[in-house]
Amino acid sequence: MTHGRRSLRAVEIGTIGCAVGSISGRDLEDVGMSTTKTPRDTSAGDRIVEMARRQSAEREKGYRAQALKLYPKICARCGREFSGENLRELTVHHKDHNHDNNPTDGSNWELLCLYCHDNEHARYQIADDRKAVTPGEEAEPLSTHAPFALLRTLLKREP
Repeated sequence: MTHGRRSLRAVEIGTIGCAVGSISGRDLEDVGMSTTKTPRDTSAGDRIVEMARRQSAEREKGYRAQALKLYPKICARCGREFSGENLRELTVHHKDHNHDNNPTDGSNWELLCLYCHDNEHARYQIADDRKAVTPGEEAEPLSTHAPFALLRTLLKREP
């Protein structure tokens, strides 16, 4: 009689057939594996829940949780509303770009969606990339390409 793909005799003696040969309970014990089911560790689940609660409390102390409590869940630039699942797309922007400046009254924070937050930082990055012009010095042109530079001469030409 067969039990699945193994014979009843294989089940009785605790061997498992495979392409190479058979594995016995003794082989499993030799490599440190148990042939018996281990009881479920219920305290592991309790530890996971406790760890999740502790991490949540730590996050509550963070400036993002404080900002979400202080301000409405709306992007300060585009006005998009956030709740539930998409709340993770709402970010805290530091107005002075100093992430260490976190006053408890939230005066250095504003809530921005991901897109407006990226746009805000891109604006400052572009401004930082430009060289500051000192008095008496001429500013470097933003673009060197002049598409209509020769247009006047072309129009003055007679056919």
